[in-house]
Amino acid sequence: MAAGAAALPFAPYVARAQAYPSRPVRIIVGYAPGGGADITARLLGQWLSEHLGQQFIIENRPGAGTNIATEAVVRSPADGYTLLLWSTANAINATLYDNLSFNFVADLAPVAGIMRVPNVMVVNLAFPVKTVQEFIAFSKANPNRINLASVGAGGPGHMAAELLKIMTGVKLGHVPYRGIDLALTDLLSGQVEVIFSSFPAAVEYIKADKLRALAVTTSTRFEGAPNIPTIGEVVPGYEASLWYGVAAHKNVPAEIVNRLSKEIGAALNDPKMRSRIADLGGSPLLGSPTDFGKLIASDADKWGKVVRAANIKPE
Repeated sequence: MAAGAAALPFAPYVARAQAYPSRPVRIIVGYAPGGGADITARLLGQWLSEHLGQQFIIENRPGAGTNIATEAVVRSPADGYTLLLWSTANAINATLYDNLSFNFVADLAPVAGIMRVPNVMVVNLAFPVKTVQEFIAFSKANPNRINLASVGAGGPGHMAAELLKIMTGVKLGHVPYRGIDLALTDLLSGQVEVIFSSFPAAVEYIKADKLRALAVTTSTRFEGAPNIPTIGEVVPGYEASLWYGVAAHKNVPAEIVNRLSKEIGAALNDPKMRSRIADLGGSPLLGSPTDFGKLIASDADKWGKVVRAANIKPE
């Protein structure tokens, strides 16, 4: 009887987790449709819809560097029916933006990682460097001669370059663009010399020998392009990958967070899902909510230091 009585308080939590989801779930994405974050969310949402028996609806709320979407989830009911597609941008924004109405780390609960994607450091073919070593040497011999393209101040590509500047002392001019297509067009024509691009956006130019890949920004070589070295092979400790994951309101019941984490983990072990992730230039980001939370905190601290050291301001 005592054992049965002790189990009773736990029963409602188990039932709640088993019943979830009982209606459609929204995944809020802080970008317009069609980009990497949106495609990632839709890929996961489709898998969860098929396996959990409820629709996982993608809702795009672009603006303010993903802060509008983040605030929408922070202000939502803590019931697990409004989730956030988290990305590296959120970790950067924690320091980049002053006077946010929420605390990125404290107000959201990490649920699960989805995938990690390398940026790739690419240069115009006419630019006289073929390795990261040569790039660093050229920059130091020609301060501010190299123009860096990015898709905006404080974006992951810009931050990857700023981290390289801090760690090596290279000096680069910064030319922000409104989109990756415009930036790559000017890189192809030689208007700028280098960009830290998402791998999927640049890969076809690399394969066609229209741009030269110097290195990827992940700590290990990318399985989809193992012949491209990492920056860390030349600059020990360098790492600036993109990642995507799922977050929820901080007060969402733990049993719901754990169920979502378990299901997302199952998705990432599905061979078809892994193949789709590889097609997007990524690798599965497996682990528990605690593991994902440690990554979030570590990246927020790392990028906060870069933002302050480089005195970066949002556009």
